[in-house]
Amino acid sequence: MSEFTARFATAVEIDQWDTLVTANPNGGNLLQSAAFAAVKANYGWNTQFIAFEGPDYTSYNLVLEKSFPVLGKLWYFIKGPDAASVGEIPAMLDALRSFAKRAKLNIFAAKIEPDVVASEEAHAILQGAGLVKVPDLQPNDHTALLDISPEPNELLRKLHSRGRNAVRRALREEVEVVRMDATDATMATMYELMVGTIAAKSTNQVRGFDYYRQFWTEFVSRGQGHFYFVYEDGTASVGAFVINYGSKATYKDGGSLQKRSQYGDSHLVQWVAINDMKELGAGEYDFCGTPPSARLKDTTHPHHGLGLFKTSFTKTVTDFVGCYDLVLSPMRYKLWSRIGERVFRQLYTRRTGKQFY
Repeated sequence: MSEFTARFATAVEIDQWDTLVTANPNGGNLLQSAAFAAVKANYGWNTQFIAFEGPDYTSYNLVLEKSFPVLGKLWYFIKGPDAASVGEIPAMLDALRSFAKRAKLNIFAAKIEPDVVASEEAHAILQGAGLVKVPDLQPNDHTALLDISPEPNELLRKLHSRGRNAVRRALREEVEVVRMDATDATMATMYELMVGTIAAKSTNQVRGFDYYRQFWTEFVSRGQGHFYFVYEDGTASVGAFVINYGSKATYKDGGSLQKRSQYGDSHLVQWVAINDMKELGAGEYDFCGTPPSARLKDTTHPHHGLGLFKTSFTKTVTDFVGCYDLVLSPMRYKLWSRIGERVFRQLYTRRTGKQFY
């Protein structure tokens, strides 16, 4: 088994953060990016930048940190750590334990959320390392992934027939997809479409506009974020925000009017974005959130409608292992899991009106 050491990233490494993260074994994740770190630093989290050094590579990972009275610090390796295989994660966690003790970091627990595809073997390895399975936090712990490496004609032929037919019809009917600059008006329109769609098709809560404005601005300013719209009679009817990060692209946010007449418009938005992302070097397109594969046809699932749309491009739903807790102080973690997390989440939401995670 490979051995790792853990440390804080240097100032030079933090300056090169996105380059280092996208060179991780799995190519990193947009939620480990410098842009996302900048957003979360304004929404109740401290950010730490951690490097796991092994014999063959160094893995760079963003950590979100919160401090609590009595308990100490909680670390959240959002979509991390990034390892070449699930078998190396226990060694990374051993390195984290040693680092936390040596540096006196006062961490009572660390949440991990690696992009490891779920399997009995993967869960057995993580549970064998002493990790505690906890509820998932991110929407793309179950998601539809599309290989976009083929050339466009071949890629179109490989789409699920529902998606392929919708794209072709929209092209025949000359539906126009417009790439928009990140102006205040663009972001306000995007947000309105999102809120309307979530209200109609999901039970999820939407964050406030200020959060999304900063989120979109951070990614756009780094050349990583892109807005796409379709208009109908002068009104935006479909909108999407897509991120290119390393070799991966992600359909992060979207929305549409519930009553519109241009068939295939939302599919054509995705098709245009996919081809743009391919030109920017992406080889994979993440539709960012579906029901778990076992519940894809469950109409009671809050992501059912979104899942139907996203799987019209690819039938495959990928389930990741989700969230686990590494317990560093059993007594303090017991307090956290029994009452602390629930109380602190309620207090934070009441005080700020914002989501805890």
